[in-house]
Amino acid sequence: MHADSGVFPDSAAGQGGAGGAPLIAHIIYRLDTGGLENGVVNLINAIPAERFRHAIICLTGYTEFRRRIRRSNVSVYALDKPPGNSPVTHFKLWRLLRQLRPDIVHTRNLAALEGLLPAALARVPVRIHGEHGRDVGDLDGSSLKGQRLRRLFKPFVHQYIALSKDLERYLLEKIGVPAARVAQLYNGVDTELFHPARGGREPLPVHDSTPTDFASPDAFVIGTVGRMQAVKDQLTLARAFVHLLEIAPQARQRLRLVMVGDGPLRKQVAEILDQAGVGKLVWLAGERDDVPRVMRALDLFVLPSLAEGISNTILEAMASGLPVVATAVGGNPELVDEGRTGALVPSADPQAMAQAMLRYYADAAECRRQGLEARRTAEQDFSMTSMVNSYLAIYDRMLQQTLESRRA
Repeated sequence: MHADSGVFPDSAAGQGGAGGAPLIAHIIYRLDTGGLENGVVNLINAIPAERFRHAIICLTGYTEFRRRIRRSNVSVYALDKPPGNSPVTHFKLWRLLRQLRPDIVHTRNLAALEGLLPAALARVPVRIHGEHGRDVGDLDGSSLKGQRLRRLFKPFVHQYIALSKDLERYLLEKIGVPAARVAQLYNGVDTELFHPARGGREPLPVHDSTPTDFASPDAFVIGTVGRMQAVKDQLTLARAFVHLLEIAPQARQRLRLVMVGDGPLRKQVAEILDQAGVGKLVWLAGERDDVPRVMRALDLFVLPSLAEGISNTILEAMASGLPVVATAVGGNPELVDEGRTGALVPSADPQAMAQAMLRYYADAAECRRQGLEARRTAEQDFSMTSMVNSYLAIYDRMLQQTLESRRA
């Protein structure tokens, strides 16, 4: 096990010790670029320092993504878990929790669910589990193994948090969690960091290997952001872009595609585009730390995922004033209002996706109108303040219940 970042001023003490503010130990599988991880970091950065302290425990490891944590007193621990079941990792986690003595443990998704048993053995007073999205091996939640594992660990969870109504139904109907133990709340987006371009679309921050005229001022730029892995299905977007240029060849002079992210699918995406002869019309930007700026350089955002919880990138695109074309999976229909802020298409359907993109390309006024509606929706319904207040209400309520049960 190893740790990074600062050490808590009173890292061995929870609420009952010298630590002051209650301590939350967030247990995740790995701290790397991703929506779940981004949500954890956003929450930690936004919660007032005097309300709660935080530690992040990674069952496996972490990357430079940890540097997005703006609070200096948040320690990040890596347990270096090997593949499969690992009693040694469970012991490491139990020992670390005994040392930290957190007031709350908050696990997220099936990959971190096993952390609840060591937390119970370490007598952590409050144990919360969040369901953030689907696994690539269980896109619709029908996996009996996944259901059995969740039922097995159900006795160790005091409170569930579902990030979409779809995931809430899954917990209630498939796992049998009582409604009183499930809270449904949405991710929030920083509407100050992500905002519409002022005075027209901003220039793309292209790198040296991309032609400077890649996207001229009159170009129509379609973009996506996400790890290039199977569940995000950028292959469908690449095929949809190729099909779009086949059905609208006259648009070749103006249409451009930007794909931000890195991962195992990147090579296949490049091959699809190059084989179709459209590689020069696409910028495979890789992983970037200027996503807000990239968003302001787009006209349309597309999310081709096979499964989603509540997509941070959809919310970021909406806050940036972009209409969204997304697959009708998971929580996407809860974010994208068909015909008002975007369009929903079937997953793994390049033809349907191409037709949706063509409609926005062909009607610039409607594209702008829906972008403005998307921005208003992000501000009204998905603010960071609302998200933080919802989490604080749950944390405070669970701590109060624990305090009252001790007094009884």
